This record gives sequence, C-alpha cells and structure tokens, in this order.
Amino acid sequence: MFNLSKKNLFIAIFLISLIALISAYFIEYILGHQPCSLCLYERIPFFLAILIILINYKFNKLEKYFILLLAIIFFIATILSLYHLGIEQGFIQESLLCDLEKGANIIDKNEILKQLQQKSISCKDVTFKIFGLSLTSFNIIISLVLTIGLTKIYFGYEKNR
Repeated sequence: MFNLSKKNLFIAIFLISLIALISAYFIEYILGHQPCSLCLYERIPFFLAILIILINYKFNKLEKYFILLLAIIFFIATILSLYHLGIEQGFIQESLLCDLEKGANIIDKNEILKQLQQKSISCKDVTFKIFGLSLTSFNIIISLVLTIGLTKIYFGYEKNR
C-alpha cells in the first residue's frame, strides 16, 4: 500500500472536506435539490475537519491528538450517515432529528402557518443520486475510509515519526 505523510494526509482530508462541502452547496443552490435536516447535519464533520486542520498548522505539536480527534469526528459522521441510510432504505423510522426545524422556534399561530406553507424535505426522500447512490451512501464511504485511515495513522504514529 502507499505511505502518505502526515502533512499530505492533512492536505488530502482538507481537500476532501472542501470538495464535499462545495459539492453539497452546489447541489443545493445551483441544482436546486433541497437537503433534509440530516443532510445538513452530515456537513458538520467536514466543517470541523477543515477547522481542526487549520488549527493544526498553528499548533502542530498536538498533531497526534488532532489525528485522533479527526478519527472520532469521522467515526461519528459514519454512524450518522448509516442512520440516515437506514431511514432512506426504510429500515429505521424517521425521528425527531428529521423534524427539528418545525418545532424549534414556534412562537405563535402565524409561525405555525408559515411553517406549514414551507415545503419540508423528508429524510427518507432521496432527491439526488450519483451512479445510483445517494449522497448519504457516498458520505458513508468517505467517512469510513477516513476513520480507518486516521485510526491506523494514530496507532502507528510513534513508529512513523
């Protein structure tokens, strides 16, 4: 297998995260496919990864811990994406996570009427596919590969210094 330096690893994760976010916003704002609540939550790990990588360049003595933190973040992203895929496939029922926006800031009956008029995207509805796979499926693959890679690098960190 290939040996990726830690610097190149951070660059690769930064670029993967940036491309994932740009793609998500392109699909949402240019192509017009509205994301569900879980799709929006699935973007958070990519934002966090970019932030952690930028912080790592300032505090690179903590690199090993940043690698562990990234591994944990992408592990959580994998779990979240698997949960979303379960909803898409009908194995899991939609939960409150899919409907948080509706109950969050209701103050009066006018707010309720406004929200009823807005088109709500269900977490089980797949509005965009690439090669027959939902974006959630791609998110699972990316997050799982990054989790495994980062975990291997974390546990082999001392011998690869």
